[in-house]
Amino acid sequence: MERRVVNSQPKMLEGAKSMGAGAATIALAGAAVGIGNVFSSLIHSVARNPSLAKQSFGYAILGFALTEAIALFASMMAFLISFVFRSLEQWLDVAL
Repeated sequence: MERRVVNSQPKMLEGAKSMGAGAATIALAGAAVGIGNVFSSLIHSVARNPSLAKQSFGYAILGFALTEAIALFASMMAFLISFVFRSLEQWLDVAL
């Protein structure tokens, strides 16, 4: 009778993959706080000096775009970790 060895490594890799994807989504909360800070600063600066509202708005949009890029990179990494990266066993199944 053949003895079968149970390997728990794929389950551990799946768990680590889920934790990594969850950790990558934490950056989305940071991006939301950053966007709030950008527009809060815009409101404060326009209230102090209304004559510079147009210039301040341009800087605020730039800050928003850069902060939103961080959020897009974080969500991209979460999806890459979740769906693209495979465990060693899955790679071996594909290769064979």
